[in-house]
Amino acid sequence: MHYYYDVNKTIFIICDLIIYEVELVIMTELLYQKDSYLREFSARVERVNGNFIVLDRTAFNPRSGGLSCDTGYLVKDDNEYRVIEVFFERITSEVVHRLDSEEHNLNPGDHVKGIVDWKRRYKIMRLHTAAHIISAILYKKYNALITGGHIYPDYAYDDYSLEKFDPKIFRNAIEEANNIVKQKIDVKIYWLRREDALKIPGIIKLASRMPPDIEILRIVEIPGIDIQADGGPHVKNVGEIGEIVFLKAVNKGKRKKRLYYTVKP
Repeated sequence: MHYYYDVNKTIFIICDLIIYEVELVIMTELLYQKDSYLREFSARVERVNGNFIVLDRTAFNPRSGGLSCDTGYLVKDDNEYRVIEVFFERITSEVVHRLDSEEHNLNPGDHVKGIVDWKRRYKIMRLHTAAHIISAILYKKYNALITGGHIYPDYAYDDYSLEKFDPKIFRNAIEEANNIVKQKIDVKIYWLRREDALKIPGIIKLASRMPPDIEILRIVEIPGIDIQADGGPHVKNVGEIGEIVFLKAVNKGKRKKRLYYTVKP
């Protein structure tokens, strides 16, 4: 079997004198995984389908892992185009940016500047790191796993596999989490081989989902508190979270005790 490529990103597979033409998939470079504080970036337009734009690289966090996506702008010359949704294309693993209109002048090969809505992103980052601390506390004390949840720009909720419904459990967990926040611990982000990462106790705190089937996993560690395989943006130091505020607790059924919370200011 032999392979060769053309300039249009097509792979030709020659096998037993038969030529198969297959589109070459190039995954989007995820800039936010290396620098969650990157607010602006440059990129090249790879594909355009109406108001759906694929770039070669992006600092926009797509909707995934229970996190709301980033929003913001793509800028070409003096024209700004509003990005209202960002998501992973499941087949190609590319990140798709949906504009608020098909009225734009973006074409494959164009160079653009991306601008992330920082106020929205930073609140999600704070909530995301807070979620890791809370989940670590409930895992250690009750062996509770996360069975669902979502982080919005203004608040978050997580479902836990607790047998007993008692709002006091959540209130106490948040009180303990706030004490951890006051310690101002630096958050570490690094990469490990999948086989090595999965040997770490508690690396997975989701009840029904494993990390993506890739060789290298991104690890988010709050030393002495928590370590998880995670692909989303986080703050550099837990002190940036501010105060974690209990909103309410709801009994959603077996193995589904829901905690609503936010952070302030």
